Amino acid sequence: MPPFFSRNDAGDLQIEQVDASEIVARYNSPTYVYSRAAIESAYRALSEAFGERAHRICYAVKANSNIGILSVLARLGAGFDIVSYGELARVMAAGGDPGRTVFSGVGKSAAEIQGALEAGIGCLNVESEAELRRIAEIASEMQQKAPISLRVNPDVDARTHPYISTGLKDNKFGIAIDDALPLYEWAHAHPALEVTGIDCHIGSQLTDVSPFRDAAERVMALAHRLAERGITLEHLDLGGGLGIRYTDETPPAAADWIEAIRSVVDADPLARELPIWIEPGRFIAGPAGALLTRVEYLKPGEHKSFAIVDAAMNDLMRPALYGSDMAIVPAGQAPGERQPGTWEIVGPICETGDFLGHERAMDLAEGDLLAVLGAGAYGFSMASNYNTRPRPAEVLVDGGTCHEIRRREPLDSLWALEQLPTTD
Repeated sequence: MPPFFSRNDAGDLQIEQVDASEIVARYNSPTYVYSRAAIESAYRALSEAFGERAHRICYAVKANSNIGILSVLARLGAGFDIVSYGELARVMAAGGDPGRTVFSGVGKSAAEIQGALEAGIGCLNVESEAELRRIAEIASEMQQKAPISLRVNPDVDARTHPYISTGLKDNKFGIAIDDALPLYEWAHAHPALEVTGIDCHIGSQLTDVSPFRDAAERVMALAHRLAERGITLEHLDLGGGLGIRYTDETPPAAADWIEAIRSVVDADPLARELPIWIEPGRFIAGPAGALLTRVEYLKPGEHKSFAIVDAAMNDLMRPALYGSDMAIVPAGQAPGERQPGTWEIVGPICETGDFLGHERAMDLAEGDLLAVLGAGAYGFSMASNYNTRPRPAEVLVDGGTCHEIRRREPLDSLWALEQLPTTD
């Protein structure tokens, strides 16, 4: 069970001081629920691991972009890592500082670049030569200096799912580290660009710190080549990607991750005074969240038995998209006869791929509540309205208080922007 999730006296799931059954009674199901204390604890664990060393924690907004979550982190002093202008707008709506925000992503449009510069973005992480030239052109037209770093691809195997590996030469992300030097020289000489750092990100859900260390070593080798050419840096952005426990993973602690990075950077006189920036998302939001769902029907079978729940792949895409194995635990028992079995936990979407978990041994009754744990990251942020299903409500628990930070969508809002064609 993640921190700040426990069992009450009846054995039902409790988030901080609030019972899951109370949340569902108030907000219906399925519903995403998050622990504010868990979010703050994860952020502080990273910050404390740095101690007095200069650093910036830029929360990866794509993991969970609810402005209620972003506001909690902004109050803690977090920076932000964004991949669209929409995410920047969310950061600003939540009280975050654009000047402490980095803009990543391989396909920034001209409008997004201009909007970010107008907002006072802290740094544009450049992922191709074409993008670098576009930024220079836009900044020149705006008569501004654009703060940039190159996102270099260090060709380090993160040993994670291929869909979330970002640091190999075959991935679409970043600039090959061996090709970065001439682009840095060009940017350094350009009057509309200000070189501020180096950025890299090698993947997500890493459960070993050695790839982080390998990437840091390659980034430092590039930093030395830049220094030889008179190009000084203001920060090193070493990305994110630290994994969390979903079922039986044993990911490193925050302190282990930071120590792996610092063992390389702080040992180098060139960089030991440079601020280290990191971009965690899943590590902060993932363990803080759960998806609460109700068992609608039990369908025992000769070969497979199905527990059909009211949450579906449109609410939580990770199992269907990545084959992710996420813990599913009882959250509240309904009255009625219980059926022991090994259940496929499936939703009502008309797809065989609509499942939340396979072969889960549980005693269930129709009406039971279940919780999919570790769903705080890439849960709601990847949700859709497939099958014209409203997305779930989102609730933030703070001690004994619940805050509805996103209402469940009214059904008619799903076609509010559509219109019937005009006819003669």
